[in-house]
Amino acid sequence: MNQESKDIHRQLVEACISGNRKAFNELYNLYAKAMYNICYRMMNNATEAQDMLQEGFLEAFHRLESFRYESTFGAWLKRIVVNKCINALEKRKVEWVDEEITDSNTVNYSDESVDEEDLRMSVERVKRAMGMLPEGARVIFSLYLLEGYDHAEISEILSISESTSKSQFLRARQMVKEKLHSMPVY
Repeated sequence: MNQESKDIHRQLVEACISGNRKAFNELYNLYAKAMYNICYRMMNNATEAQDMLQEGFLEAFHRLESFRYESTFGAWLKRIVVNKCINALEKRKVEWVDEEITDSNTVNYSDESVDEEDLRMSVERVKRAMGMLPEGARVIFSLYLLEGYDHAEISEILSISESTSKSQFLRARQMVKEKLHSMPVY
């Protein structure tokens, strides 16, 4: 990533560090919707997502002086928000199911009998299906597929093995697929 793209909001961040309230508001408005969506996908509850969003921004704003421009501000903020959600979920004692990956619990996606048209699902249906996942599976599914973390990063973030992350993701993906096929199409 070039230096120019890393510094896109440098002036806003520096204005915030200087105590400019308008800059705080502008930075919040730039990222609030995207960060809320991350929180909602992880927490699966609008009120909890709003709480995590606020806690994430509060922590980020308190730690702005530690931001070193080694990544984008958005990536740095996302990491804080994801960690807030994970910490809240851990307080609930989310159980991560540790399964070894075997041929019996992997899905063959090269199956030519799958009709591509059948797989085109609306975003709302996918969101509903994700909402029905067990919490641990939903979090890993969101972190891997939607937030772009790899299994090594997820295992480190959640303090689980990499194979647990992989198996939870495969299990979640299969469950979403099954739920989508059983849901009525609107």
